[in-house]
Amino acid sequence: MLQEREIQLSHLRLSGLEFGQESHANVTLLFLHGWLDNAASFTPILETLIPTAQQKNWHLLSVDLAGHGLSQHRSSDNFYPFHDYIADIHELLASIAPNKCILIGHSLGALIASCYSAAFPDQVNGLIQIEGLGPLTEPAENSAERLRKGVLSRQRTLAKPIRRYHSQHDACLHRMHANQLSAKQLKPLIERGTYLQDGHWYWRYDPKLKCQSLFRMTEQQGLSYLQAIECPSLVILGENGFPQLATAESRKAAIKHYQEETVPGGHHCHIESFAQVSDIIRHFVVKSVI
Repeated sequence: MLQEREIQLSHLRLSGLEFGQESHANVTLLFLHGWLDNAASFTPILETLIPTAQQKNWHLLSVDLAGHGLSQHRSSDNFYPFHDYIADIHELLASIAPNKCILIGHSLGALIASCYSAAFPDQVNGLIQIEGLGPLTEPAENSAERLRKGVLSRQRTLAKPIRRYHSQHDACLHRMHANQLSAKQLKPLIERGTYLQDGHWYWRYDPKLKCQSLFRMTEQQGLSYLQAIECPSLVILGENGFPQLATAESRKAAIKHYQEETVPGGHHCHIESFAQVSDIIRHFVVKSVI
């Protein structure tokens, strides 16, 4: 059975869902969810992997990223720059000190996992990116416009009232439309990601997460991260996921030990095809890493 876990970092508290204990495990599988999702994005996969984790002594941990789920929000003057997530994961891994670590990320979580694997190759024994393939990039000539739009988006977000819903079901309907998932598929995410206050339902995530970035890497910088990844690396794509990922040949070529699998589903294929994705993860960890 999955248990709640809290990890106190130097500057904030992270929450998550866990099976097993890192102090007694052979390996920690650390799951990092996507933007505006939460740790429960991986609940079906975690529950599917529990029998294998029991047999092979794996520690499973899916964390709510800062500002998501049950984790604390950053300070009021912090707008969630991407690289702060890397620092969070570094402190998190230092606190649990696993013997071996596999990073498994979806979307934003995949971006974080890939960059962390590049920056700290000695700490990562395996990398799985789901509907992600390295950091977001754009041409250098977009830099000034990127900065302008980022600053203006902060002003708009701070002035905008927090969205509320008459029922939890209304919040679910909003996500069903946005993510093209069923109410049943979204149930773990919705239950963890919403709260009731004064007769209305709200999302737990920090609204500042919706602000645009002030800076984005160039493609050359993004490729340099991928080239620095040393561990076995697997990318899982949805058949109807982001099409640019399937055709990103230069990025695939930049990764030394690249493997790829495609499963039914869209951008949230790890929810739609959780059983198949669980099998792929199990095989990767057993055959490629341990």
